[in-house]
Amino acid sequence: MGEGASNGGYRIRQTLLTSQAIQDRISALGQQISHDYAGQELILVGVLKGSLYFMADLSRAIDLPLTLDFMTIGTIPNTTNQTGIVRITKDLDVDVTGKQVLLIEDIIRTGLTTAYLVQNLKARQAASVKVCALLVNPDQQLINVPIAYSGFEIAHTWLIGYGMDIAEKGRNLPYIAEIDRNGRT
Repeated sequence: MGEGASNGGYRIRQTLLTSQAIQDRISALGQQISHDYAGQELILVGVLKGSLYFMADLSRAIDLPLTLDFMTIGTIPNTTNQTGIVRITKDLDVDVTGKQVLLIEDIIRTGLTTAYLVQNLKARQAASVKVCALLVNPDQQLINVPIAYSGFEIAHTWLIGYGMDIAEKGRNLPYIAEIDRNGRT
């Protein structure tokens, strides 16, 4: 789908990142992570559902022994965006004690949820906890999080594709697009 296309009742204004641009950046991130963690075992912790596609592609671009796990965050209606209040609804299956952990996020806006997860993982005695985000919006950040690796900086916009959704639709698009704020077609 291209510019102006409809997906699940939403109008795509423009494609911001093509599938090729995303894959090229992920390849570069994978090389950098492989270099930085050479000789170490690494645990990638994806934050579901948004990070699913990014983590799958990134894990294949990293040339190291990896363990993969996921966390799911539940929000408290009408509070999470303003206060960062979250709850873990799917916790880790692996023990991160003494391990190198890389938290994988699709997008970091305010940083509140990511900061909570970093603190939670550090409390579990991980040797290190760093963050890898595909998209970062520095203008919206309310709290400093340890973003070690980032794919692209973006402005405040409504996005869909490559894991990001609007009412659970559009995650499977192989590119990232901006949708009309009014949304529905």
